[in-house]
Amino acid sequence: MVLAAVAGAHGVAGEVRLKVFADDLAAHRSFNDGALTLVKLRDGTIARFAEVADRNAAEALRGTVLTVPREALPPLGEGEYYHADLLGLAALSTAGEPLGTVVAVENFGAGDVVEVRRASGKTFMVPMRAVPEWNAERLVIDADFVEP
Repeated sequence: MVLAAVAGAHGVAGEVRLKVFADDLAAHRSFNDGALTLVKLRDGTIARFAEVADRNAAEALRGTVLTVPREALPPLGEGEYYHADLLGLAALSTAGEPLGTVVAVENFGAGDVVEVRRASGKTFMVPMRAVPEWNAERLVIDADFVEP
């Protein structure tokens, strides 16, 4: 599962700036199947990895995503989900109409928003509050929120 991405180098000592997608990145020490070992995390977005010795090495990591195995993540509570679990799900309306496939889950500050791509290629977005149910095979969207 992707938890963060390296945005670029920070300073001259090999630290990197991160774009963080998780609540608690500090709970993990090893990323990318052991290729990167977190030594220090400041302000939740500045990281120091054991394998990165200087600014050049840090800059070379720009764009690298930081991943951990699914089993390293905490268990989910009732009604919780990981964004990655929704990607690729078939989307249906509450009226049973096939809508397309979930291609993204974004959060612009007011809660999660699900993006669905129709078979035509057109996409539309709905707030997660318009999704009364989901499981491992499908995501159901309230028909009142479906764009024609």
